[in-house]
Amino acid sequence: MREFLAGAALLARGLGQWRRTPGAMALGLIPGTLVGLVFGAALVTWGLVLPGLVDDWTPFADAWMPFWAGALRTAIGVASFGAAVLVVIVSFTAVTLAVGEPFYDRIWRATERSATGTVPDAEYGFWRAVGDSVRLILRGILAAALAWLIGLIPFVGGVLGFVTGVVLTGWLLADELTSRALSARGLDRQARRQLLRTHRARALGFGVATQLCFLVPLGAVAVMPAAVAGSTLWAHAALGVTPRPHPAVRDAVPATAQPTPPANRRADSAR
Repeated sequence: MREFLAGAALLARGLGQWRRTPGAMALGLIPGTLVGLVFGAALVTWGLVLPGLVDDWTPFADAWMPFWAGALRTAIGVASFGAAVLVVIVSFTAVTLAVGEPFYDRIWRATERSATGTVPDAEYGFWRAVGDSVRLILRGILAAALAWLIGLIPFVGGVLGFVTGVVLTGWLLADELTSRALSARGLDRQARRQLLRTHRARALGFGVATQLCFLVPLGAVAVMPAAVAGSTLWAHAALGVTPRPHPAVRDAVPATAQPTPPANRRADSAR
């Protein structure tokens, strides 16, 4: 549990990047806003047409008792909308990272400089971001399908499907968001996955916290820049990268550690 909470705390630390580089973080809101408008409209449309679709999917339930027919259709509706939300969140992350590559690259570089004082040299280009985004969407669809199936379980399916979806999607978000900072240090996909498995609880803590923030209306747009910064800090912690001391700490010299000037030493010995 401590590692899980430590991972969630890294997202909160990512919010602190607003104080250090507000310009870069503000630019990170632009792609999220544009993509969020499109996906938000799609999700609202899905919610409006879903009741009619559920009725069309279950004509056999017309002959059932109203309670059981309603329970079945409610379970299917809740599971279908929940699965759509998961697909939208994963797709939002993937598309936003690809579309906003120049913006999030600036956030990553700013976080690297403020945290370590240097920026790794490995390149993470646009087409690599597109490839990672496509893989994330496909894996997200599989996770949503599993959550949908679990959500069909009567009465408890909604809760179980939600928890399953949040955990699986949180893991996918952690994998995708940390890929930039890890790839920049020369780790290939297999090495990145192994590192995530080694620090599974911390990765889940960061991913689940990000996922829950994304579920809040407009949360995905507002939190996306902090998620990029926080994922960079996650990579530092997992790799054991030594953070650069804060300037106030680095520049401060304890009074007891300050050397006594030679003139003062002579005066003291004379006394």
